[in-house]
Amino acid sequence: MATKAKGVSKQVAIKKETTFGVLAGDTGAKLLRRTSADFNSTRESYQSAEIRTDQQVADFRLGTKSTDGSLSGELSPGSYSELIQAVLAKDFAVGGTTASASITISALSAGLHTLTRASGSFLTDLFKVGEVIRLTGGGLNAANVGNNLLVVSVAALTMSVRPLSGTALVAEGPIATVAVASVGKESIIPLSGHTDQSFTVEEWYADIAQSEVHTGVKVGTWNVSVPATGLVTTDFTLMGKGLAQTGTSQYFTTPTALSTTGIVAAVNGAVIINGSTTTACVTAFDFSVDRAMEPSQCIGSESAEAIFTGTLTVTGNLSMYFEDAVVRDLFENETNTTLVLALATGEEKTAGVMSFVIPKAKLSSFSKSDTDMGIVATAAFTAVLNDVTSTGLPASTIQVVDTAAA
Repeated sequence: MATKAKGVSKQVAIKKETTFGVLAGDTGAKLLRRTSADFNSTRESYQSAEIRTDQQVADFRLGTKSTDGSLSGELSPGSYSELIQAVLAKDFAVGGTTASASITISALSAGLHTLTRASGSFLTDLFKVGEVIRLTGGGLNAANVGNNLLVVSVAALTMSVRPLSGTALVAEGPIATVAVASVGKESIIPLSGHTDQSFTVEEWYADIAQSEVHTGVKVGTWNVSVPATGLVTTDFTLMGKGLAQTGTSQYFTTPTALSTTGIVAAVNGAVIINGSTTTACVTAFDFSVDRAMEPSQCIGSESAEAIFTGTLTVTGNLSMYFEDAVVRDLFENETNTTLVLALATGEEKTAGVMSFVIPKAKLSSFSKSDTDMGIVATAAFTAVLNDVTSTGLPASTIQVVDTAAA
């Protein structure tokens, strides 16, 4: 009996293309972690509408071909940074840093702490809300050294932070020489200079020695779903020029192995609404980034010569047990709302973290579900371009921080 392909023997690898639709070189690709992945060659079809006395179809033809792709996985730092920066249209870049400053750490409220510097400016040093920072320097309490801190607000001389680990911050200072550095990299949807990246994608079925290579693959949507408890999931939809080649040997030679970073979980994180750690019991948080895409269709061409990209929209939903009027009033009063979601891989001081900032959102609905148990309220939101950047929020509809982004 012939061998049948199994998912556990399949590998999915990607590499950014230099030119749209032209095979990326066969070295330097990266294997993708997945719970499922499908890249299929599709073609439009046309059936004759001719009215005939024999009451039958006279002809059926195939039209423009393309690639229809989807990738689902469990969210982990560094694992999907190439796809995330592609859909945001801006590469990941390093965040703020302060080489040396006199810092005082003081407790604020609701798990927040304030970092106060004697001189200089956190804003000038390019720190932003949603970044994950760590402190180093002689004289610091051991609990404060290298501890993951989520930036909640930024001013010139002060920064409020929330520890993301199981190690609490200790109030102290001033400590004369402290380095403050953001961890990993960050990306936003930019105001200009948008990238338009495409990938070559290979599905390699090792057990039956079959390779399918698609070119011109672009990322159209990215979704993240956070349950009240459990692993965070993510998925992408993709569109490509088409199946470029098949074969019985693997096209991408020695691709980079699957990442080994931990998977972020709902219990290791924080939700910040308008600069305050929410005391509500959040039951779910999801968001979607959608980059409109459309393949070109040209007479005489079987495949798309281009895949056009359009407006980027960011939408989502936030659910919590109904206990006060805070979120309802944000909807009723059409209040501009800042949402920050941070997720970690564990409680270690240096655990991997991904954070997501919606700097300016409008709630578009607020609804409740009646039940004999806890009543859950759900608010839908749409991100709009933020125009106030003096408090460390980006001029964008979303910012993503990944402590393991390459």
